[in-house]
Amino acid sequence: MTQKPSRRVPAPIGHLLAVMRSVEMPLHFYRYLYEQVGRPHHWQMRRTMKDAALASVIHSSTTEIEVLYANGSPAGFFELDLSRLPHQAEIEYFGLVPEFQGRGLSRFFLSCAIYGAWAHDPHKVIIQTNSLDSPRALQIYQKMGFVPVAWSEEQIEAWD
Repeated sequence: MTQKPSRRVPAPIGHLLAVMRSVEMPLHFYRYLYEQVGRPHHWQMRRTMKDAALASVIHSSTTEIEVLYANGSPAGFFELDLSRLPHQAEIEYFGLVPEFQGRGLSRFFLSCAIYGAWAHDPHKVIIQTNSLDSPRALQIYQKMGFVPVAWSEEQIEAWD
């Protein structure tokens, strides 16, 4: 995405929602969110990191994490990697826990992530997806303004 969208997606009606930036998120809470959101998609990168390594990444000044709460419960999170500014900001992780999928929250929350990234004035914002993500992930990313630029093949280890 090379241009900031002209408007945010409004919050869906019928939910009490809060999007909150987490500063110095406790590791156990990060691991909980990462597993709840990432397990169905076999996320790997942070899964087996030792505490010190994980803390150095998620507590870095170049990482921002925001949590979506719906009706008082954690419903998803996104993580921004700002280490390559001003060239690019990356939405490193984005997703909803399974219980909150299909409730009309994805476009609103993705809009929050996109605007969070653009708040740092990058030249572009990137997000990656793969065939293990939601079948609608690529579609929603494109509807929100992302353009596919590359593809690769990799083998992923399944969660136990």
